[in-house]
Amino acid sequence: MKSLLEQRLQMHVEQLAGQIGERNVWRPQALHAAAEYIRSAWHQLGYEVHAQGYDMEGVWSENLEIEIQGGAHASEIVLVGAHYDSVRGSPGADDNASGVAALLEIARHLSAIKPERTLRLVAFVNEELFNSAEMGSKIYARAARKRNDDIRIMLSLEMLGCYSDQPDSQNYPSFLRWFYPNRGNFIGFVSNLKSRRALKELARAFAANSNFPFETLASPASVPGVGWSDHLSFWQQGYQGVMVTDTAFYRYPHYHRASDTPEKLDYNRMARVVEGVAGALAALVGTVKPES
Repeated sequence: MKSLLEQRLQMHVEQLAGQIGERNVWRPQALHAAAEYIRSAWHQLGYEVHAQGYDMEGVWSENLEIEIQGGAHASEIVLVGAHYDSVRGSPGADDNASGVAALLEIARHLSAIKPERTLRLVAFVNEELFNSAEMGSKIYARAARKRNDDIRIMLSLEMLGCYSDQPDSQNYPSFLRWFYPNRGNFIGFVSNLKSRRALKELARAFAANSNFPFETLASPASVPGVGWSDHLSFWQQGYQGVMVTDTAFYRYPHYHRASDTPEKLDYNRMARVVEGVAGALAALVGTVKPES
């Protein structure tokens, strides 16, 4: 029997990748529908939603943000984000309705906490316009640096739904295959070399809140896949960032394809990851783990 969290995660993915489907600047009505779905979900939880909007060649695009204000260390920010657009030609269930579903349920799980640090959750637009000036997280991170926001750690939720216990279900770039498992049954925490402190903090906090298997990698951004999400925008502004991922195309055969559909995902294991990340975030902002 599916847990309530599993059911809610699946509901979000089916709404975003099933009902709404492909969502990007080439399908602006769907992109706006996804933004409205996120905004409505957060409003229902009692959050005030702030939008950072900009024009992308005639298509209005918005990063959406909510915040739980900190206490004694309110100026220190822990930021977790996920992009809600999908690549052209794909409904984007794993990439990245799974990350958005996690973001929405983390907001639910942590809504009553009283943190020492400020917790900020952001739904980014236009990640699939990768590393362009119009990438939503790039616009957001530049503005954060201009404001001198003290972001201590940024977590990018990037594809969380694919897991397999089959041998050789996990691939890696080049020599890394000799140092990591060949079964894709874990969640990955990936950083650049300058974010090793943040990577260690996340791994420690996750391990204290979950027995779900995980692997960590601190690597130069030049390794294929290491910088391929919104955390790159924060690295470029000097912030420490970590990607939380099922490793995308190194495991998931439907990456960036029309076949990236909701029924492909493992919602049971995804729920366990979300619970662990929520607990880790509670620890990182300086509060006790909330009751389920």
